[in-house]
Amino acid sequence: MRETKLRAPFETSRVLVMILAGGEGRRLGPLTSDRAKPAVPFGGRYRIIDIVLSNFVNSGLHKIKILTQYKSASLDEHIARAWRLSPMLDNFIETIPAQQRTGKSWFKGSADAVYQTQHVITDESPTHVGIFGGDHVYKMDMRQMLDEHLERNAEVTVAAIPVPRKEAREFGVIEADANGRIIAFHEKVADPPPMPGHPDLALASMGNYIFNTGNLLDALEQDAKNEQSAHDFGRDIIPYLVKNGKRAFVYDFQTNRVPGEDEGSNAYWRDIGTIDAYWAAQMDLISVQPAFNLYNQRWPIRTAMSHDPPAKFVFRDEWNARVGIATESLVSLGCIISGGRIHRSVLSNRCRVNSFSHVEESVLFENVVIGRHAKIRRAIIDKDVEVPSGAEIGYNLEEDRKRWYVSEGGIVVIPKRAKIG
Repeated sequence: MRETKLRAPFETSRVLVMILAGGEGRRLGPLTSDRAKPAVPFGGRYRIIDIVLSNFVNSGLHKIKILTQYKSASLDEHIARAWRLSPMLDNFIETIPAQQRTGKSWFKGSADAVYQTQHVITDESPTHVGIFGGDHVYKMDMRQMLDEHLERNAEVTVAAIPVPRKEAREFGVIEADANGRIIAFHEKVADPPPMPGHPDLALASMGNYIFNTGNLLDALEQDAKNEQSAHDFGRDIIPYLVKNGKRAFVYDFQTNRVPGEDEGSNAYWRDIGTIDAYWAAQMDLISVQPAFNLYNQRWPIRTAMSHDPPAKFVFRDEWNARVGIATESLVSLGCIISGGRIHRSVLSNRCRVNSFSHVEESVLFENVVIGRHAKIRRAIIDKDVEVPSGAEIGYNLEEDRKRWYVSEGGIVVIPKRAKIG
């Protein structure tokens, strides 16, 4: 087990974290039509943003600003209600909406989002700034990345994960020397450069960065003046720093060791940018030995407290196949499984599955009601939907496509408060 060795007198309180949570998440289709991607439910009782925030809070980093823009109301409400840290200790998790502070435009890219809100950096005067995405699923002890940043006397460190070179074509790829110093950044190229010592692998950028504060502010200022820039950290800021000889290094995510995690689960990272990827990540949770483990008490995934009662399972009339039962599933608080069957599914709070119905390989958001004799397969049903008795979803994709969104992988998505007649 790798140990964290943050050297005294370095203080984690001198690190400011900025989480980019303003993206539209267009590829998640109906799930983001009314909410920001980081606010999308995940794992029953959580939201995607909870996973990222838990990594920082568990790592002892408690000064966090969340940059929002697209349909942020539910995300703002969730942060305000669920993530209250102690002001007595100068800790905070706060959202910052786009405000057009530097001109008459909204955020034009990830770098521009930080540039427009740089006043929070100067107000806090941190020695280091962490810029992280708010919509990926992974566990990471941030102190270990910070420790490596300090050991190397780096000016910027970029987290990356080794992936097969064929798959790396879909990512921004980092080219580094044998010492981990970044030589170049390649955005979705046909022939990604190999990882040093591993010719079949490439280092895919995770979009997570640690900067020395001065280097970050200088780079943002220069980028804002460049009218040809896309104002993106991966495409513009990192290449600019590398070109100008700054000490830019890559951090190998696979070396990160989270307390309480098995060796095999340390490298789990998912970009859940599509419906199929989102559904697959949910299915990962219900494995007998899940790669992403919600039950690690040494590294809890934190979220809002709930006053919902425990889940309840009723009826055991096996002769008439009226049995309230769930297998290989996550069933959240407040759910009532009233004579229906659930298999390999994830249910958020206050769902009800009525008698003789069958739900398989599906994800149900809050307050979903499944009527008697209904059959649901490989579907995602957003909140406040009532599926009528006898309805079938996921059994005839051609019919489903006439009314609902169906992904390339055949996942049917029922939007929030949809009326199913």
